[in-house]
Amino acid sequence: MRIIQGREVQSITEWEVKAMYEDFVPERLAKLRTQKGVSARDMSLSLGQANNYINNIENKKSLPAMQSFFYICEYLGVTPQEFFDEGNTCPEALREFIAEAKQLDSKSMQYILGIMKELNSRK
Repeated sequence: MRIIQGREVQSITEWEVKAMYEDFVPERLAKLRTQKGVSARDMSLSLGQANNYINNIENKKSLPAMQSFFYICEYLGVTPQEFFDEGNTCPEALREFIAEAKQLDSKSMQYILGIMKELNSRK
């Protein structure tokens, strides 16, 4: 039994993997682009593509080539790993948080950790 995209599966075919990828990439791209506050058109043009390039990906009409995917990640300020980590809803903020946390002393880190646990318990 494996868990893929939050679902338990007994076995998975190559076709099913492709179908999940074709759904995941457009949805994740739209989410990260929206968080960045940029339009699909502006992002397309900033990447040196036709004005409907990102829109076509988000509407599942096409998928980016590998090199284009890397440019998309760079534009969004995420690593490819962060792009595919759907549990990480705000990759840029998390990266910044970790960078700041690394500079704290142990006592301050424990204090912040306590605050985080308290906030999470209120969900």
